[in-house]
Amino acid sequence: MIQIAFALGAAVVLTRVRRGAGVYRTIFYIPTMVPVVAAALGFVFLLNPSGPVNHILGFLHLPQPLWFQDPHWAKPGLVLLGMWVVGNTMIIFLAALLDVPRTLYEAADIEGANPWQRFRYVTLPMISPVIFFSIVIGVIYGFQYFTEAYITSGGDPDTLGDPQGSLLFYPIWLYQQGFQAFHMGYASAMAWVLFLIILACTATLIRTSRRWVHYQGGFR
Repeated sequence: MIQIAFALGAAVVLTRVRRGAGVYRTIFYIPTMVPVVAAALGFVFLLNPSGPVNHILGFLHLPQPLWFQDPHWAKPGLVLLGMWVVGNTMIIFLAALLDVPRTLYEAADIEGANPWQRFRYVTLPMISPVIFFSIVIGVIYGFQYFTEAYITSGGDPDTLGDPQGSLLFYPIWLYQQGFQAFHMGYASAMAWVLFLIILACTATLIRTSRRWVHYQGGFR
């Protein structure tokens, strides 16, 4: 949800840029072209206890976390990594925002709506199908979160999920059971459980979407 909110905020800001809009959109999108493994390794370097980010924090006399070596800061580090690669979602939101009819904003202005009311009652309903799509894809991806946690925990079979199990996501545990302990039957059962959970969550989102997703041609 944080990633979706950040992507939506970035898209809203980019719709208001008049000069150099293409340049800013490209800057936001370029990180998504970096392979996931390379991006994760880059953040391991940047968020190293003696890395550039902590040097800047030290220069500003701010606390210098251990990031991926501290169980309290490992997940915030992954959140920063996720927010860095919001280009794909941002582009989708940007297209949806640019597709909102200007006449609706003009009608809202005539009614005396302020910027927040225009966003709440015009923009959000009009782009709700895109928000719904992003949430579904985000939930499915979140349940299968593996590569970033695998790289940032060291990629060593003995250190997977470290520090102190803070990066031991369900797919990491499944990988350990299937390809390290060779409990293939147990790992297969875990995979089926993961599939059923994702299916149930997706079905729930689809059923509840009738309450808040608005299509221009009616509900589909």
